[in-house]
Amino acid sequence: MQIALTGTPGTGKTTIAGLLPYRVIDINALVKGGMNFGIDAKRGCLEADMDALANYLARLDSDETLILEGHFAHHFADWAIVLRLAPSLLKSRLEARGYSAEKIKENLEAEALDVILVEAVEFCDRVDEIDTTGKSTPEVSELVARIIQGRLKLPAGQVNWLDEFFS
Repeated sequence: MQIALTGTPGTGKTTIAGLLPYRVIDINALVKGGMNFGIDAKRGCLEADMDALANYLARLDSDETLILEGHFAHHFADWAIVLRLAPSLLKSRLEARGYSAEKIKENLEAEALDVILVEAVEFCDRVDEIDTTGKSTPEVSELVARIIQGRLKLPAGQVNWLDEFFS
């Protein structure tokens, strides 16, 4: 079974995935490792080869629980866990990473407008949504583990950042 751990950059995907007792497939590492078409001149980032990624992931063991980690991992799984974070906190994280003002604005808008969540709902049969704001890394990791174990369901549609983002 492949489960996407997804969300806007900076929401905690990589940190949380590293704490889970499952094999993690880093989608961004696959893209950087060659599953790309080169640099997108307009956006200044690698353009992922979605077909190559889908073919690679389809060949992986389907009996093992695999966590597909990345901001577009939901394109490849039937189940997605979407991590969310208040835009005010997300902005600080992205600034600390050295993101450009334009890239920060793009990601804050994506988070406020639920872009990843909406895509996950379109692509996946099941979507759980976790608001990571104010939660420790162990707390979020425990929530994700409980969701995967079937002990918790946090359906999509619980988080709304519009008031914070546009105030």
